[in-house]
Amino acid sequence: MSRRHVVVLGAGPAGLAAAVAALEAGARVTVLDEGERLGGQYWRHHEAITDRRLQHGWERFERSRDRIAAGIAEGRAVLLQRAAVWRVDVEPLRLHALVGKPDAPGRRRVVVRGDALVLATGAHDRALPIPGWTLPGVTTAGAAQALAKRDGVTVGTRTLVAGAGPFLLPVAQSLAIAGARVVEVLEASRLPRHAAGWTARPWELAAAAGKGLELAEYARSLLGQRTPYRTGSGVVRILGERRVEAAVVARLDRAWRPIPGTEREVACDSVALGHGFTPRLDAAIQAGCALTEAPPGSPRFVVADPDQRTSVDGVWAAGEITGIGGADAALAEGDLAGRSAAGTPHAALAAARRRRDRTDAFARRLEAHAIQDGWSSWLEDDTLVCRCESVEAAAIVRASGSASRALRLATRAGLGACQGRTCGSSVEALCGERLGLDARPLLAPMRIGELLGGSEATA
Repeated sequence: MSRRHVVVLGAGPAGLAAAVAALEAGARVTVLDEGERLGGQYWRHHEAITDRRLQHGWERFERSRDRIAAGIAEGRAVLLQRAAVWRVDVEPLRLHALVGKPDAPGRRRVVVRGDALVLATGAHDRALPIPGWTLPGVTTAGAAQALAKRDGVTVGTRTLVAGAGPFLLPVAQSLAIAGARVVEVLEASRLPRHAAGWTARPWELAAAAGKGLELAEYARSLLGQRTPYRTGSGVVRILGERRVEAAVVARLDRAWRPIPGTEREVACDSVALGHGFTPRLDAAIQAGCALTEAPPGSPRFVVADPDQRTSVDGVWAAGEITGIGGADAALAEGDLAGRSAAGTPHAALAAARRRRDRTDAFARRLEAHAIQDGWSSWLEDDTLVCRCESVEAAAIVRASGSASRALRLATRAGLGACQGRTCGSSVEALCGERLGLDARPLLAPMRIGELLGGSEATA
């Protein structure tokens, strides 16, 4: 029976799986999450929303929630929600957090100490800048789905869903269930690339048979709504005065450059954009975890060994911060990380490693939807790329080649409230070099008074 205290940061699929696995291995567990409800981005929910078509794998969530509740009742688990972690120390392991309503007075400072840390901070969806994307009515695909799943509302009544990747399909389904008319779903990657990625070595996908059933359900939803699904197409301009009125759609070549003469206008009052995901690396960077190498504009991930250990002793990583692979991969990685962090011997983890390995085939197929360099040809000189600081594309291109610090100071790109979380990858892609905008370890904002206040120790 393990006597270790495992701290889990994040309560999405990976974090919940890690917490449950660590409890099953006999460890004590503390879970910290910035949300007010368990489930993370994937299991966003509200008690008033009872339509389970808006939730996938809900039974797994309920089992995880109930197991953690049992751990709390047994005195072996602690759950800290609305916990904004602002600092991570690893020698010794300590997490510093503010617990309470976000940006409200009276939050309490908490220090959580443990023997092992599982990072499961997830990812946020990425939307490439497009002329007109700052108009009211334009959201990320994840935000549109969150409103539907959590609150049962939609951004508009006629929504165009566009971007790249399988995530567009559940977004379209969620919007339709919530009452919106999804006018089209546009996938930027072309069909030959899909075929090459998804049909190669089909036997490897046997373990992901459930994904086929999900795909069939999404196809039925699109057919029922008479919603066209078009590959090799994308939104290249959004039109409107005070809010979205229409979008200009074009066929795209293999590099995602618009093909001249294919532009057409689609009437809509809202646009949901999703071009993949960006891992939330803030805590991993502050902990000193090694990251993978990647070209400018492409995401980097936490390096993890076969048992989900990072390069830092006592720190494990699971879920989208180790590679975008979807909920099944996150659940399998979280389970393995939790058991390993709890002190389970390597040899006893063979079954958990096999479960994790079976999800790899599906995760690798997502490369068929990877962002291509031609997206920058959509931009106009006055297209805002950094929304926080109102930095236009032309200013970033003009400053390209400058030292990274000089570029940031000259344009202020990436220095706004989001600290480059939204624009960082796009700015680096336009510059063609790494500027460190994805490596700014600001975990959470806090008031000076909160910093000066005393801390409450939590073992």
